[in-house]
Amino acid sequence: MTAIIFGSHGQDGYYLTVLLRSLGIPVVGVSRQEADVCGDVADKEFVSQLISIYNPQYIFHFAANSTTQHDSLFENHGTISMGTLNILEAARLHAPDSRIFLSGSAVQFQNIGLPIDEATPFAANSPYAVARIQSVYAGRYYRDHFSMKVYVGYFFNHDSPLRTFRHVNKKIAMEAKSIASGISNYLELGNINVRKEFNYAGDIVRAVFMLVNQNDIFEAVLGSGVAYSIKDYVVACFSFLGLDWKKFVRVNPNFTPEYQILVSNPALIHSLGWEAKMGFNELVRTMMGDSRDICL
Repeated sequence: MTAIIFGSHGQDGYYLTVLLRSLGIPVVGVSRQEADVCGDVADKEFVSQLISIYNPQYIFHFAANSTTQHDSLFENHGTISMGTLNILEAARLHAPDSRIFLSGSAVQFQNIGLPIDEATPFAANSPYAVARIQSVYAGRYYRDHFSMKVYVGYFFNHDSPLRTFRHVNKKIAMEAKSIASGISNYLELGNINVRKEFNYAGDIVRAVFMLVNQNDIFEAVLGSGVAYSIKDYVVACFSFLGLDWKKFVRVNPNFTPEYQILVSNPALIHSLGWEAKMGFNELVRTMMGDSRDICL
Protein backbone atom coordinates (compact mmCIF):
# COMPACT_ATOMS: atom_id res chain seq x y z
CA MET A 1 0.00 0.00 0.00
CA THR A 2 1.61 3.22 -1.23
CA ALA A 3 0.42 6.78 -1.74
CA ILE A 4 1.83 9.26 -4.25
CA ILE A 5 1.30 12.93 -3.47
CA PHE A 6 1.88 15.35 -6.33
CA GLY A 7 2.52 18.73 -4.79
CA SER A 8 3.93 17.34 -1.54
CA HIS A 9 5.95 20.51 -0.87
CA GLY A 10 2.85 22.61 -0.10
CA GLN A 11 0.96 22.78 3.17
CA ASP A 12 -1.68 20.21 2.15
CA GLY A 13 0.95 17.79 0.95
CA TYR A 14 2.84 18.18 4.22
CA TYR A 15 -0.15 17.55 6.47
CA LEU A 16 -1.44 14.67 4.38
CA THR A 17 2.02 13.08 4.46
CA VAL A 18 2.02 13.29 8.25
CA LEU A 19 -1.46 11.77 8.43
CA LEU A 20 -0.73 8.90 6.04
CA ARG A 21 2.58 8.00 7.67
CA SER A 22 0.89 8.01 11.08
CA LEU A 23 -1.40 5.33 9.65
CA GLY A 24 1.54 3.29 8.38
CA ILE A 25 1.02 4.16 4.72
CA PRO A 26 4.27 4.74 2.77
CA VAL A 27 4.27 8.08 0.96
CA VAL A 28 6.11 9.11 -2.17
CA GLY A 29 6.16 12.89 -2.22
CA VAL A 30 6.51 14.55 -5.63
CA SER A 31 7.35 18.17 -6.25
CA ARG A 32 9.55 20.34 -8.39
CA GLN A 33 11.51 21.09 -5.22
CA GLU A 34 12.37 19.39 -1.94
CA ALA A 35 10.59 16.07 -2.39
CA ASP A 36 11.17 12.32 -2.28
CA VAL A 37 11.00 12.47 -6.07
CA CYS A 38 11.62 15.71 -7.93
CA GLY A 39 9.61 16.14 -11.09
CA ASP A 40 6.85 17.99 -12.87
CA VAL A 41 3.29 16.66 -12.94
CA ALA A 42 2.92 18.35 -16.34
CA ASP A 43 5.55 15.92 -17.72
CA LYS A 44 3.53 13.02 -19.12
CA GLU A 45 6.41 10.53 -19.33
CA PHE A 46 7.61 11.32 -15.82
CA VAL A 47 4.14 10.78 -14.34
CA SER A 48 3.55 7.59 -16.31
CA GLN A 49 6.85 6.08 -15.26
CA LEU A 50 6.36 7.00 -11.61
CA ILE A 51 2.89 5.47 -11.39
CA SER A 52 3.96 2.34 -13.26
CA ILE A 53 6.86 1.82 -10.83
CA TYR A 54 4.94 2.29 -7.58
CA ASN A 55 1.46 1.03 -8.58
CA PRO A 56 0.03 3.14 -5.75
CA GLN A 57 -3.23 2.55 -3.92
CA TYR A 58 -3.69 6.30 -3.51
CA ILE A 59 -2.80 9.22 -5.78
CA PHE A 60 -3.32 12.80 -4.64
CA HIS A 61 -3.02 15.76 -6.99
CA PHE A 62 -2.30 18.85 -4.89
CA ALA A 63 0.17 20.50 -7.27
CA ALA A 64 -0.83 24.05 -8.22
CA ASN A 65 0.16 27.67 -8.11
CA SER A 66 -2.75 29.04 -6.09
CA THR A 67 -3.29 32.30 -7.91
CA THR A 68 -6.12 33.61 -10.05
CA GLN A 69 -3.90 36.07 -11.93
CA HIS A 70 -4.01 35.95 -15.73
CA ASP A 71 -0.23 35.78 -16.09
CA SER A 72 -0.37 32.29 -14.53
CA LEU A 73 -2.68 31.05 -17.30
CA PHE A 74 -0.28 28.54 -18.84
CA GLU A 75 1.25 27.44 -15.56
CA ASN A 76 -2.23 26.69 -14.21
CA HIS A 77 -3.10 24.83 -17.40
CA GLY A 78 0.08 22.75 -17.29
CA THR A 79 0.09 21.89 -13.60
CA ILE A 80 -3.63 21.51 -12.97
CA SER A 81 -5.25 20.59 -16.29
CA MET A 82 -2.47 18.66 -18.00
CA GLY A 83 -1.26 17.29 -14.67
CA THR A 84 -4.70 15.82 -14.07
CA LEU A 85 -4.81 14.19 -17.50
CA ASN A 86 -1.31 12.79 -17.04
CA ILE A 87 -2.24 11.26 -13.69
CA LEU A 88 -5.55 9.83 -14.88
CA GLU A 89 -4.17 8.27 -18.05
CA ALA A 90 -1.13 6.82 -16.26
CA ALA A 91 -3.41 5.37 -13.58
CA ARG A 92 -5.73 3.91 -16.23
CA LEU A 93 -2.79 2.13 -17.81
CA HIS A 94 -0.72 1.15 -14.79
CA ALA A 95 -2.81 1.43 -11.60
CA PRO A 96 -6.50 1.23 -12.54
CA ASP A 97 -7.56 0.23 -9.03
CA SER A 98 -5.97 3.25 -7.37
CA ARG A 99 -8.04 5.86 -5.58
CA ILE A 100 -7.32 9.25 -7.12
CA PHE A 101 -7.96 12.59 -5.46
CA LEU A 102 -8.12 15.82 -7.46
CA SER A 103 -8.06 19.18 -5.71
CA GLY A 104 -10.88 21.53 -6.55
CA SER A 105 -11.45 25.06 -5.29
CA ALA A 106 -14.22 27.22 -3.90
CA VAL A 107 -13.38 29.88 -6.49
CA GLN A 108 -14.41 27.69 -9.43
CA PHE A 109 -18.07 28.02 -8.44
CA GLN A 110 -20.60 30.71 -9.19
CA ASN A 111 -20.67 32.84 -6.06
CA ILE A 112 -23.80 34.90 -5.40
CA GLY A 113 -23.21 35.18 -1.68
CA LEU A 114 -25.00 31.97 -0.68
CA PRO A 115 -23.38 28.84 0.80
CA ILE A 116 -21.79 26.81 -1.98
CA ASP A 117 -22.39 23.09 -2.31
CA GLU A 118 -21.81 20.37 -4.89
CA ALA A 119 -24.84 21.43 -6.95
CA THR A 120 -23.67 25.04 -7.34
CA PRO A 121 -22.80 25.78 -11.01
CA PHE A 122 -19.21 26.32 -12.04
CA ALA A 123 -18.05 29.75 -13.17
CA ALA A 124 -14.96 30.21 -15.36
CA ASN A 125 -14.09 33.58 -13.87
CA SER A 126 -10.29 33.24 -13.80
CA PRO A 127 -7.56 31.15 -15.44
CA TYR A 128 -7.26 29.24 -12.18
CA ALA A 129 -10.99 28.44 -12.20
CA VAL A 130 -10.79 27.36 -15.85
CA ALA A 131 -8.01 24.89 -15.04
CA ARG A 132 -9.86 23.55 -12.02
CA ILE A 133 -13.08 23.08 -13.99
CA GLN A 134 -11.27 21.24 -16.77
CA SER A 135 -9.64 19.01 -14.16
CA VAL A 136 -13.04 18.08 -12.70
CA TYR A 137 -14.50 17.21 -16.10
CA ALA A 138 -11.48 15.06 -16.88
CA GLY A 139 -11.99 13.25 -13.59
CA ARG A 140 -15.66 12.69 -14.36
CA TYR A 141 -14.79 11.30 -17.79
CA TYR A 142 -12.38 8.72 -16.38
CA ARG A 143 -14.81 7.85 -13.58
CA ASP A 144 -17.75 7.38 -15.96
CA HIS A 145 -16.02 5.72 -18.89
CA PHE A 146 -13.38 3.59 -17.15
CA SER A 147 -15.06 3.03 -13.76
CA MET A 148 -12.06 4.53 -12.00
CA LYS A 149 -12.32 5.81 -8.44
CA VAL A 150 -11.71 9.51 -9.01
CA TYR A 151 -12.62 11.90 -6.21
CA VAL A 152 -12.77 15.69 -6.13
CA GLY A 153 -12.64 17.79 -2.98
CA TYR A 154 -13.43 21.47 -3.34
CA PHE A 155 -11.23 23.32 -0.87
CA PHE A 156 -12.48 26.38 0.94
CA ASN A 157 -9.98 28.64 2.65
CA HIS A 158 -7.71 26.66 4.96
CA ASP A 159 -4.51 27.73 6.64
CA SER A 160 -1.56 26.66 8.74
CA PRO A 161 1.80 28.12 9.73
CA LEU A 162 3.12 26.62 6.47
CA ARG A 163 1.23 29.12 4.32
CA THR A 164 3.45 31.43 2.27
CA PHE A 165 3.55 35.16 2.87
CA ARG A 166 1.54 35.88 -0.28
CA HIS A 167 -1.54 34.40 1.41
CA VAL A 168 -3.22 37.23 3.27
CA ASN A 169 -3.84 35.30 6.50
CA LYS A 170 -0.15 34.45 6.79
CA LYS A 171 0.77 38.02 5.89
CA ILE A 172 -1.47 39.39 8.64
CA ALA A 173 -0.01 37.05 11.28
CA MET A 174 3.60 37.75 10.28
CA GLU A 175 3.16 41.51 10.02
CA ALA A 176 1.42 41.67 13.38
CA LYS A 177 4.42 39.96 14.96
CA SER A 178 6.79 42.26 13.09
CA ILE A 179 4.92 45.29 14.41
CA ALA A 180 5.01 43.89 17.95
CA SER A 181 8.78 43.45 17.59
CA GLY A 182 9.28 46.97 16.28
CA ILE A 183 10.39 45.76 12.85
CA SER A 184 7.35 47.10 10.98
CA ASN A 185 5.24 50.18 11.60
CA TYR A 186 1.93 49.31 9.97
CA LEU A 187 0.01 46.76 7.93
CA GLU A 188 -1.87 47.72 4.76
CA LEU A 189 -4.87 45.65 3.74
CA GLY A 190 -7.73 45.78 1.26
CA ASN A 191 -11.37 45.28 2.16
CA ILE A 192 -11.36 43.84 5.68
CA ASN A 193 -15.11 43.23 5.65
CA VAL A 194 -14.76 40.30 3.22
CA ARG A 195 -16.02 37.13 4.87
CA LYS A 196 -14.60 33.66 4.29
CA GLU A 197 -13.88 30.44 6.11
CA PHE A 198 -10.92 29.99 8.44
CA ASN A 199 -10.27 26.26 8.35
CA TYR A 200 -7.18 24.37 9.45
CA ALA A 201 -5.21 22.44 6.83
CA GLY A 202 -4.82 19.45 9.14
CA ASP A 203 -8.60 19.17 9.41
CA ILE A 204 -9.09 19.48 5.66
CA VAL A 205 -6.67 16.68 4.78
CA ARG A 206 -8.57 14.42 7.19
CA ALA A 207 -11.65 15.18 5.09
CA VAL A 208 -9.70 14.32 1.95
CA PHE A 209 -8.65 10.94 3.28
CA MET A 210 -12.15 10.20 4.55
CA LEU A 211 -13.57 11.04 1.13
CA VAL A 212 -11.28 8.69 -0.81
CA ASN A 213 -11.93 5.78 1.51
CA GLN A 214 -15.60 5.31 0.70
CA ASN A 215 -17.47 4.41 -2.49
CA ASP A 216 -20.66 6.45 -2.44
CA ILE A 217 -19.63 10.12 -2.67
CA PHE A 218 -17.08 11.21 -5.26
CA GLU A 219 -17.26 15.01 -5.07
CA ALA A 220 -17.67 17.13 -1.96
CA VAL A 221 -17.06 20.68 -0.79
CA LEU A 222 -14.56 20.67 2.08
CA GLY A 223 -15.15 23.42 4.58
CA SER A 224 -16.66 24.30 7.92
CA GLY A 225 -19.58 26.34 6.62
CA VAL A 226 -18.68 29.09 9.10
CA ALA A 227 -17.48 32.48 7.84
CA TYR A 228 -15.56 35.23 9.61
CA SER A 229 -14.48 38.59 8.29
CA ILE A 230 -10.85 39.45 7.67
CA LYS A 231 -11.40 42.14 10.29
CA ASP A 232 -12.32 39.43 12.82
CA TYR A 233 -9.02 37.71 12.06
CA VAL A 234 -7.02 40.95 12.24
CA VAL A 235 -8.52 41.82 15.62
CA ALA A 236 -7.77 38.33 16.95
CA CYS A 237 -4.15 38.34 15.72
CA PHE A 238 -3.34 41.75 17.18
CA SER A 239 -5.19 40.97 20.41
CA PHE A 240 -3.07 37.83 20.76
CA LEU A 241 -0.07 40.19 20.98
CA GLY A 242 -1.83 42.67 23.23
CA LEU A 243 -2.05 45.31 20.48
CA ASP A 244 -4.85 47.59 19.34
CA TRP A 245 -5.18 46.79 15.64
CA LYS A 246 -6.66 50.22 14.85
CA LYS A 247 -3.31 51.85 15.58
CA PHE A 248 -1.41 49.78 13.05
CA VAL A 249 -3.74 48.73 10.19
CA ARG A 250 -4.32 50.89 7.13
CA VAL A 251 -7.18 50.01 4.80
CA ASN A 252 -6.78 50.72 1.09
CA PRO A 253 -10.12 52.25 -0.03
CA ASN A 254 -9.34 51.55 -3.70
CA PHE A 255 -8.98 47.80 -3.27
CA THR A 256 -11.65 45.73 -5.04
CA PRO A 257 -12.09 42.21 -3.58
CA GLU A 258 -12.91 39.18 -5.72
CA TYR A 259 -15.93 38.44 -3.53
CA GLN A 260 -17.75 39.71 -0.44
CA ILE A 261 -18.34 36.29 1.11
CA LEU A 262 -17.14 32.79 0.25
CA VAL A 263 -18.62 30.04 2.39
CA SER A 264 -19.52 26.37 1.95
CA ASN A 265 -22.46 24.16 2.75
CA PRO A 266 -20.57 21.10 4.05
CA ALA A 267 -23.59 18.88 4.67
CA LEU A 268 -22.33 16.17 2.32
CA ILE A 269 -18.87 15.75 3.86
CA HIS A 270 -20.49 15.93 7.29
CA SER A 271 -22.67 12.98 6.27
CA LEU A 272 -19.47 10.91 6.10
CA GLY A 273 -18.71 11.75 9.71
CA TRP A 274 -16.18 14.53 9.21
CA GLU A 275 -16.10 17.54 11.53
CA ALA A 276 -13.46 20.21 11.95
CA LYS A 277 -11.50 19.86 15.19
CA MET A 278 -9.83 23.26 15.20
CA GLY A 279 -11.95 26.36 15.62
CA PHE A 280 -11.28 29.97 14.69
CA ASN A 281 -9.56 31.05 17.91
CA GLU A 282 -7.30 28.01 18.01
CA LEU A 283 -6.37 28.59 14.38
CA VAL A 284 -5.41 32.16 15.23
CA ARG A 285 -3.13 30.90 18.02
CA THR A 286 -1.62 28.36 15.64
CA MET A 287 -1.02 30.97 12.94
CA MET A 288 0.62 33.31 15.43
CA GLY A 289 3.08 30.60 16.40
CA ASP A 290 5.91 29.19 14.33
CA SER A 291 5.48 25.49 15.05
CA ARG A 292 4.27 22.75 12.75
CA ASP A 293 2.14 21.24 15.50
CA ILE A 294 -0.85 19.58 13.95
CA CYS A 295 -4.31 18.48 14.99
CA LEU A 296 -5.30 15.42 12.97
